[in-house]
Formats: sequence, structure tokens, C-alpha cells
Amino acid sequence: MERLDPRARSDIYGLRINRAPAPWRVRSVPYASIMLASALPVLMIADTMPLAPSFGFLMLIAWRMVRPGLLPLWAGAPLGAFDDLVSGQPFGSAILLWSLAMIAIEAIEARFPWRGFWQDWFTAGCMAVVYWLACLVVSGASLTPEMVAVAAPQALASVLLYPLIARLAAGLDRFRLSRARTID
Repeated sequence: MERLDPRARSDIYGLRINRAPAPWRVRSVPYASIMLASALPVLMIADTMPLAPSFGFLMLIAWRMVRPGLLPLWAGAPLGAFDDLVSGQPFGSAILLWSLAMIAIEAIEARFPWRGFWQDWFTAGCMAVVYWLACLVVSGASLTPEMVAVAAPQALASVLLYPLIARLAAGLDRFRLSRARTID
């Protein structure tokens, strides 16, 4: 049986012991990912209506569901302001809607402290559809059945994409909490 040199063993385990996550990653990854997701639909421009769902709102919901205590309740206001500036919606609409969504999630989690995948998906899907309808109303356009029919795939995409976005948020959370490697 071959023995490992004690110095080699300490080098192997030394990379994993007494290492903390980088403070800048711990604080910035959730906010940066939400802001990047808000800017993503700008790249997919349609002539009359946006084709992509509000990825920023879905990422906010995903972070709130994946890590319940990470984002404070007031985080919906500044992140919504950024989304309003990027998306072109009337200023204040996402501030109000994102803040209300954060409060609603908090109330749901207080009422139902146990959670599962299906409950999270149902909650996020309902919030995404309500957010989509509220954005249509706030946009100032006349709400006709044709306009709702044309924009309905955006709501459906929001509901169907939530599990992928939640998985992305969980992966970003693992990156956020990964230990920083230092070379001695």
C-alpha cells in the first residue's frame, strides 16, 4: 500500500480548508444577474411588441424562491427602477409591480412555510401572468383581444421558462458561495 507524503496531503486538503467565498461575489451576483436578465430582452426586439418575457422579473422571482432570505423586501424598488429604464415601460411600473411581487412572495411563504417545486412553479407562473397583464395595462396601449392574443405567447413563455431560470439562479448561487482559491 502506497503512503501519501504528509506535505502532499496537506496541499490537497489545504485548498479546501479555511477558505471563504469572495465577498464581492456574495453581494453582487444576485443583483448583477437580475440586472443582466432585465437587459436581455432589449437584444430581442420586435416591431410592435416584445417577443421575450420579462427575464429580469423571472430572475427576481427565482432568486426569491431559491434563496428566500437573500434579497430584502425593498430590493424590488431599485431593481424595478433599472428594469423600467432598460425596458421602456413607464417609469414606476416595474418599481411598483416588483415591490408588490416581493411582498406577495413574503406573504405566501409566511402562510405556507413548506415549499416544493410545484408550489414554486405555480406561484411564479401566476405572478408572471399577473405581471404580464399589469404591464399591458400600464403600457398605455389600447387593450384589444387581438393585442392580448398576440402577446399571449409571452405569458406562456414566462410560465414555461421559470424552471430553467430557477435552475440558473441555483447555479449562480453555487458560484456565489464557492470558495475562493488562493495559491500560497
